[in-house]
Amino acid sequence: MRKIKSGIFGLNPLLDGGFNENSTTVVIGSSGAGKTTCATQFIRRGLQEGQEGIFVSLDENKEQIIREAIEMGWSDILDYLEDGLLVFIDASGREFSNFIRKELPAFVADWKGANTRIAVDPLTPVLWSTKDQYEQRDLIGFMLKETRRVGTVLCTLEEHGPGELTGPETIIPMYLADCVIHLKYKAAEGGVIRLLKIIKARSTRHSELSHPYKIMKGLGLIVDSNAYKRELTTKIPSQIRAVLQQKKPLPKGIQESVQKALEGLSDEDFKTLKAEHIIESILAEYSEG
Repeated sequence: MRKIKSGIFGLNPLLDGGFNENSTTVVIGSSGAGKTTCATQFIRRGLQEGQEGIFVSLDENKEQIIREAIEMGWSDILDYLEDGLLVFIDASGREFSNFIRKELPAFVADWKGANTRIAVDPLTPVLWSTKDQYEQRDLIGFMLKETRRVGTVLCTLEEHGPGELTGPETIIPMYLADCVIHLKYKAAEGGVIRLLKIIKARSTRHSELSHPYKIMKGLGLIVDSNAYKRELTTKIPSQIRAVLQQKKPLPKGIQESVQKALEGLSDEDFKTLKAEHIIESILAEYSEG
């Protein structure tokens, strides 16, 4: 799976190098957590390498997002706009069902295969446009599927409630997304506490810890990833491969398949597991009787 840099400082090591290309990431957080800043950083990272960016705004208008970017110290966004690398789709105030079903497919048809970056900020109005959960799932699923045909997608989602990701507005996007990042933000004595946690990341090794982060003018989100140190040793997979090669009780095709699977794993993947138990389980699966 090809990786692309997220643009969020300190996040890439937590995602084994960055976002998977042509995947969908949902960033969830309450007001003030830095969701729009995160989306803008993601877009800017691609723009810095000459990659086109599409910012789909479902809430704030284009002028407001540009103004916030300039206030953050990212006035170069005006240059990207002038050069045509950055495109805004202002869907605020529209009927979202019609926009997603009728307007979005035509746009995707023009941009299909462009390998661009798409930010959708936020998904919340789409969920609020209907109370029917089946229709919500259908709309969000269709939107993510269509935008992924254009490139790599990052969506933001407003969080309401206690911050445990159990609210009805979070369940469907979390289920449909490839990667989910939770930005926890709460007031505390002497300031605020900000923590970033990766809830899931399909086809990617990722940190399971909560990491402090800050928002700094000119830089955006900066994540403290020092607590996450992965040792990519391969002692356990090597032990398993050696035992299986010695015993050779598996059918040839299965043997090759298991060996290939083990080549992509490290000791980190086997924590809490013992090599001998894994060997026994594999042998038992293909034993006769």
